[in-house]
Amino acid sequence: MKKSIFGFPSVLGVLFLLFSFAVSAQTKSEQIEALLSRYHEYGRFNGSALVVENGQPIYKKGFGMANFEWDIPNAPNTKHRLGSITKQFTAVLILQLVEQGKLQLHEPIATYLPDYPKANASQITTHHLLTHTAGIPNYTSSPKFFREQSRNYYSPVDFVKTFSELPLEFKPGEKFAYSNSGYFVLGYLIETLSGKPYEQFLQEQILTPLDMKDTGFDHSEAIIKRRASGYEKQGDDYYNASYIDMNLPYAAGSMYSTVEDLFVWDQALYTDKVLSAPSRALLFGHHIVDGDRFYGYGWGVFDLGGFKADGKINVTEHGGGINGFSTVISRITTDKHLIVLLNNTGSVGVGNIADQIRNILYGKPFIMPKKSLARALFTTFSKSGIPAGLAQYKELKKSDLYEIREGDVNNAGYELMGLGKVAEAIELFKINVEAFPKSGNVYDSLGEAYLKNGNKELAIVNYKKSVALDPKNEAGKKILAELSKK
Repeated sequence: MKKSIFGFPSVLGVLFLLFSFAVSAQTKSEQIEALLSRYHEYGRFNGSALVVENGQPIYKKGFGMANFEWDIPNAPNTKHRLGSITKQFTAVLILQLVEQGKLQLHEPIATYLPDYPKANASQITTHHLLTHTAGIPNYTSSPKFFREQSRNYYSPVDFVKTFSELPLEFKPGEKFAYSNSGYFVLGYLIETLSGKPYEQFLQEQILTPLDMKDTGFDHSEAIIKRRASGYEKQGDDYYNASYIDMNLPYAAGSMYSTVEDLFVWDQALYTDKVLSAPSRALLFGHHIVDGDRFYGYGWGVFDLGGFKADGKINVTEHGGGINGFSTVISRITTDKHLIVLLNNTGSVGVGNIADQIRNILYGKPFIMPKKSLARALFTTFSKSGIPAGLAQYKELKKSDLYEIREGDVNNAGYELMGLGKVAEAIELFKINVEAFPKSGNVYDSLGEAYLKNGNKELAIVNYKKSVALDPKNEAGKKILAELSKK
């Protein structure tokens, strides 16, 4: 600490002490309030939040609007689309069928789905589907999904046919590759074995027994009270999210819920209410390595050190993203803590927010957010052009009020491409490459932008860099192979 020449703390030192004392004097709920309020102020969280400590809620609140057109605020009982948080419910339904003796996890799905193309069905097991190791191409990654399919109704049996005969991307069980297709097949499997629609089986097996009255399978045409509208953000402006027929996310992502109902769900998973102890061990098992964590059945599972003197903490969590919504549920099972964040303004880093709340729960230092450099640049690039955008970047990157985040810049670049401003997107992706030169994804995005702009040579250069940095970039490899043929 710097001292004045008279031996007393300097003015800056006094201010630092006062700030530190103020933070330490705050309760955990007050710290969470300060954190989320700042995220909301900076346009990085608009939704509902709930935090539980030792099995008891210590914080729940809504931020911003559930509906901007009617000025209806978010609240703890606002219903949000969950996206991939749906997968954990699907996994529980599958394990219930196992408990009922109707299904074996390591039996080929050809045993249960005779209409599924045998060449693939004879290799794939239910375990493969649950752990994203089946090798089925991910339907939401297909270029034609959002362009040609996402707004249309398909029955489960008809939509399975759109990808079931495609060649597998790898031998089942060989590696992890996140695939909504696998969980779509699980929903179809549930319907086949139960003899009931997925939605009905979900209601009867989980939602009704747990009295989760604010949770269900979403239907766009249905009147669902207190359902949030979904929005996307471009610069400082909000727009209605693009429509998606909710039959298509299906068992991979079609549910809605509230933070309060997800607390009910969390508590039930500590008991035998929906699954026996052996089945819960399978649900949260360390089945397959996924980066720095494991993937269970519909859950990411990992241990973290540095939070407790007597050992690590166990975290089971999963995020979700669907048109207009981003979500996360994070369970710290070691101490029965829970963090649920449901956001209805598109893709924001709710997982990063949950990480900071976890620090608060354990009395660790936490980082208050800064303004997004990407969002400011998006506005300038889109409205004022490339020279103004580059000039602003030069100034703002010196500021302590702004930070550059890879995902934000990437999203902003794709938003620019969606507006037809490909040259501007290229400049934004180049900024991402400068800031994160060891990330394969930033080169992949830049390569895609060059390709869209008609510059095949620079597209190839950047795709090669992407694949070199990220050997798992199968999509990039395919594009390189196609470009080499031309």
